[in-house]
Amino acid sequence: MLSHVGHVILGMNTVQLYMKVPGSRTPGHQENNNFCSININIGPGDCEWFAVPDAYWGGIHNLCEQNNISYLHGSWWPVLDDLYKENIPVYRFIQRPGDLVWVNAGCVHWVQSVGWCNNIAWNVGPLTARQYSLAVERYEWNKLQNFKSIVPMVHLSWNLARNIRVADPKLFELLKTCLLQTLKNVIHTLDFVKSKGVLVRFHGRGKNEASHYCGQCEIEVFNILFIREQEKRHVVHCMTCARKQSPNLQGIVCLEEYRLSELCQVYDAFMLYKSHALPDNSPTNH
Repeated sequence: MLSHVGHVILGMNTVQLYMKVPGSRTPGHQENNNFCSININIGPGDCEWFAVPDAYWGGIHNLCEQNNISYLHGSWWPVLDDLYKENIPVYRFIQRPGDLVWVNAGCVHWVQSVGWCNNIAWNVGPLTARQYSLAVERYEWNKLQNFKSIVPMVHLSWNLARNIRVADPKLFELLKTCLLQTLKNVIHTLDFVKSKGVLVRFHGRGKNEASHYCGQCEIEVFNILFIREQEKRHVVHCMTCARKQSPNLQGIVCLEEYRLSELCQVYDAFMLYKSHALPDNSPTNH
């Protein structure tokens, strides 16, 4: 999925290098928006991994809360006995030079280097309903936790609808729901802006242009950008933050990246793909 973002997300759809001295630690975390990751140790030393299946992340979150540590914002390294008491299973293994570790969607993990070693890693998004569902759920939860989702899931969903054919009914249903909800939100936003007498100017998107995030709350801002000048810089806002500063949107420029007709066309064209089975040409016995 990440090849359809259309722009670089450093360390996710580009390669990241970890240069480690003995004892270097990567604290506990799930990957950004629960995407899978690939990690290769190119040596010369070993790394030790600890991992917990996605289904148990809530138990680790509760342990963080009990210890007054933020699960998303804080730095934490679980005590194994605490996990065992909560019946949370833990994978523990050594990654030797040349070993590749696949971190599945939503897997909680923490890593320490045993020796001097270098690791290269990047994220991937398999085109499955499970991966997409976990990514969107974390995207929504991040909003509630005031934590930035560095994968712009709305922008990505529209690109997927434009670029790929989906044959899995579950993945199709999830994608179509996201498109419908954001289309509805765009229509309501445009209606509100026009009711305030504010002119919506068409801006469009540049090739490889990065997705936009609110300069205040850091949530993804899709299609309708509210621009306000701050310290001689033009800063993008979401509608909620724009209204906090100016309830009637006075002094705010409103830009549109996609015409509503274009989005409606993408939505209508996105249909469940049904592959036609090839005819059976095998010889038959008479």
